[in-house]
Amino acid sequence: MAATSASGRTRGEQFAGVTVALVTPFRNGDIDFDELRRLVDWHVEQGTHGLAPVGTTGESPTLDHDEHERVIEAVVERAAGRLKVMPGTGSNSTKEALRLTRFAKQAGADGALMVGPYYNKPTQEGYYRHFATVAEAVDIPICVYNIPGRTGSNILPETIARMAEFPTIVAVKEATGSLDQASQVAALTDLTILSG
Repeated sequence: MAATSASGRTRGEQFAGVTVALVTPFRNGDIDFDELRRLVDWHVEQGTHGLAPVGTTGESPTLDHDEHERVIEAVVERAAGRLKVMPGTGSNSTKEALRLTRFAKQAGADGALMVGPYYNKPTQEGYYRHFATVAEAVDIPICVYNIPGRTGSNILPETIARMAEFPTIVAVKEATGSLDQASQVAALTDLTILSG
């Protein structure tokens, strides 16, 4: 589902289609980079439009900083422009989210999937400031990842609409499970809406 603006265009169209939340394969407690590269190749062969490594499915909270960066580099390098790569760069810490988003841009990622801060349950203003800090500092397309079942609180449609004022915020991964909320985001913004 995607919202369209008055011009009929939607921001974030580069992430339309099938974007797969990529698993991070392990062997004996270490990342299996050979298998990771095979997974990227398999998705290219299957016609997948994009990959989202180191998100929820990619176990980003369980990876250390070096592992997180190495997965981003490996997937971007292996994809080699054959499909879009939008790695998870969100964090509970705004500084860490900024650092990871800068890293993703430097590595050549096509965008960044930023989960909202978790555990502390920020206010709506706190969410806004967190995303605004990164959106103002890094010139990369950002997808706001709203998954209250994992973060502990919901980013409301009105807050997402405020975030949409930043040209780098182009999409929202709406994982509330609420069609009403997704519809409200669609009515308030011209962002691409991803589900999952």
